[in-house]
Amino acid sequence: MYLGKVIGSVVSTKKDDSMTGRKLLMVRPMLADPENPSQFKPGSNTIVAIDTLGSGEGELVMFAQGSSARQADGLKSMPVDAAIVGIVDTVSILGKKTYEAKNS
Repeated sequence: MYLGKVIGSVVSTKKDDSMTGRKLLMVRPMLADPENPSQFKPGSNTIVAIDTLGSGEGELVMFAQGSSARQADGLKSMPVDAAIVGIVDTVSILGKKTYEAKNS
């Protein structure tokens, strides 16, 4: 699993029938900051992930990629490569809280 921030959404009216009604979100992976190991920063790539939890823009999420993404409930037969599988409440690195959701 990886951490990422939801930065937007994707609307696709024509897609594989198995994906009808599924929300697609743009996720920016978060990486450890080599200059400050108790923090993380946005990566440079962006991933389209299927949302399994009702997450939204601005939230920090956990996502799985590859065949692991299809292990999420209801995705086994879908042609997906990334799935949001958790919404993050807090992150602590080296004993220091580095992230806390606004509603936590």
